[in-house]
Amino acid sequence: MEIEMIKNLINLILTVFISIIVISCNGQVKSKSEQNQNTEIGTIVSGLDNQIWVIFQDSKGNYWFGSNGNGVYKYDGTKIIQFTTKDGLAYDQIRGIQEDKEGNLYIETQNGISKYNGTEFTTLQPIKSSKNEWKLEPNDLWFGYNANDLYRLDGDSLYELELPRKDLKKAFGIETEGVPFEGNNNSPYAVFGVNKDKNGNIWFGTATAGAFRYDGDSFLWFGEKELSTLPDGRVPGVRSMIQDKNGYYWLSNIYSKYKINSDLPKGYEKIEAAELPEKIINDKILYFMSGIADTQGKLWMTTYDDGIWCYNGESLSNIEIHNGTENVLLISIYLDDRGGIWLGTNNDGVYKHNSGKFEKFEP
Repeated sequence: MEIEMIKNLINLILTVFISIIVISCNGQVKSKSEQNQNTEIGTIVSGLDNQIWVIFQDSKGNYWFGSNGNGVYKYDGTKIIQFTTKDGLAYDQIRGIQEDKEGNLYIETQNGISKYNGTEFTTLQPIKSSKNEWKLEPNDLWFGYNANDLYRLDGDSLYELELPRKDLKKAFGIETEGVPFEGNNNSPYAVFGVNKDKNGNIWFGTATAGAFRYDGDSFLWFGEKELSTLPDGRVPGVRSMIQDKNGYYWLSNIYSKYKINSDLPKGYEKIEAAELPEKIINDKILYFMSGIADTQGKLWMTTYDDGIWCYNGESLSNIEIHNGTENVLLISIYLDDRGGIWLGTNNDGVYKHNSGKFEKFEP
């Protein structure tokens, strides 16, 4: 009888013990689920900001729209999610978006570079190296904003680099030091634009120090007067470098184009970009802020308030973008993986090329 009672007591204890473990485990699962829900970041919104300066399509097909003060927006084809400093973004003024081979996004802001791994944002800390870690690897990412000159990210470390110094006063005949530029950098070598050419060389456009091409071993400097402070005092900066189908490079203006030629003393030849009617020269600002070469090799170049310049290989044409009677102020142009052309603006959101014309994009 006593033995039977002991067995029953043991079974009861085991049953209670197992029940406690199950309840505890279930509680842990629930707690983890609740934690995951609480760590989701971003806010679902109904539309985009009017000031969209940056457009980018990631490897999953999502579109990202960087604003000039309200963070970045992700559009997956169904919903729009807005991310700001409240979600860990370094700053809400976006100046660039890139993606690495692992699918991480890098958001350039005027207060640093934020890495987004799909779950959270972290701000990268640059390394200032006395060795000036210049390399050119296929998977490197390059950034200009918030650096003394520029940054190179090799996947692990963000290196702050310095471009070769030139005698700018001798080259341009004007004083370039101390001119106020956008952002937080008054250096003539502040990088305004970074582009890769068809051969994998990297190009840097500066505030007033011209443009540089780096091939992994050496630099080629484009020290032309139209790439620095202009005679009337304007500082357009070299913001975009594009290559046409004939191998010429257009360095943020349509006065001149350049071709690499190592047989020449400067290492390149310079010719007139295209013949322009006198009326266009007098009425239009011939510097572009952003440019692309489309799938047919046609060049598209945006100006702030003078529309788009298009170059078909022979002649230039101008397309003005209007919203009613108001000029749409253009900041950037972007080519997606399907050949679609997008415009980022400073006053009217996003436009997309559709059936031969640009139309306001309404997600």
